[in-house]
Amino acid sequence: MNSRHRHAQFSVTGAGSARRPVVAERQAHGTSTAGPAALGPGTTAPPAAQQPVWPDQAALRAVTGELATLPGLVLVEECVRLSERLAAVARGEAVLLQGGDCAETFDGVSEEHVRGTFGTLDEMGALISAGAALPVVRLGRMAGQYAKPRSSPVEVRGGETLPAYRGDLANGLAFTPESRTPDPRRLRRGYQVSATTLNLLRALAARRGAEFWTSHEALLLDYERALTRTTASGVYDLSAHLVWIGERTRQPDGAHLDFVAGIRNPVAVKLGPGATADDALAIVDRLDPDRTPGRLTFISRMGADAVRDTLPDLVSKVQASGARVVWVCDPMHGNTFVAPSGHKTRDLDRIMDEVRGFFEVHAALGTHPGGIHAELTGEHVTECLGGTRPVAPEDLPTRYETACDPRLNRCQSLDLARELADLYARHPSSRR
Repeated sequence: MNSRHRHAQFSVTGAGSARRPVVAERQAHGTSTAGPAALGPGTTAPPAAQQPVWPDQAALRAVTGELATLPGLVLVEECVRLSERLAAVARGEAVLLQGGDCAETFDGVSEEHVRGTFGTLDEMGALISAGAALPVVRLGRMAGQYAKPRSSPVEVRGGETLPAYRGDLANGLAFTPESRTPDPRRLRRGYQVSATTLNLLRALAARRGAEFWTSHEALLLDYERALTRTTASGVYDLSAHLVWIGERTRQPDGAHLDFVAGIRNPVAVKLGPGATADDALAIVDRLDPDRTPGRLTFISRMGADAVRDTLPDLVSKVQASGARVVWVCDPMHGNTFVAPSGHKTRDLDRIMDEVRGFFEVHAALGTHPGGIHAELTGEHVTECLGGTRPVAPEDLPTRYETACDPRLNRCQSLDLARELADLYARHPSSRR
């Protein structure tokens, strides 16, 4: 790689200028408030997994109807630029860094928290870019990551059964009937808090002279559809620049893949250790039939024990199909366990082992390891074990603050970035 790439930077804007209003302006070329086309007569909607049961359907219709009249949170032009940046990643000309909270909370959004996560991702990106001699595309799990899939629809404590916490977009974390009852008004609050977060991110990105993009899991379809707009450039979900579909909702006949197949945003899909090459190829055919670089990202979440055995077949067969997807490693979800204290946690050594396995697979196949997807924060929490400033099992209760899964703290995130920088420096595609 020519040394000039070491300092390559994409132009300013990404999340937009600091002078833009809290929400993105309506598209200059015209925006409809309608989402994707309604189902025709006799058409059955595909099943939607992991949805809250809204007790007040009239309130839901009122809130989603209101959201459908509001400006999108991001601009179509920004989504198009991100697609271009991700096309560079797919070609091996850039690296994707995606990270942020497992689950954002309304009360947890503060200037300090947003600055901390933004700053950590920015510093990680600089370290990775120096090692890879490639530009880094920074993509936050921010300004919308308010919904979470759950392994059970209910939670039981002391003999009492209540709906599971599905993220602040649906219900509250407190274990009370009032808090756990899904409330459509939370969709409106999610829009407002996301807009506030985006406004600060725009200012921070403009000050740094950098691009910064936002993403979240497209889980609560009532919210995503309400923020989907039909424009002269096509149909876009303007709740974020990129949305992804999780391992629990990627059913081929399900509503989530059906939804993202109908939008033109760049999209991602998570693939766990049970995924097969046929699964991946079917997703490619559904979401990227034209084989457009930058359209589709696969986020592998295999676990350190499975990545070296499972990932090669997926990558080689997708590559052979002519698809040029971005391959990203999520080393978090496959390496979660419960500590003796009862806290869910992850060990940084296991996280790094999965990342090394991811790079080994791509080195053997001659393909580009596109980047990393991590749950992290800029704060000094004690949720994951290990690191150069190590967190021990007995330290977990000290600052265990996540609303859902454990996050890397700032020091652990920078440890991971240094490891990535070293891996990219030694990877064949980074030395071309």
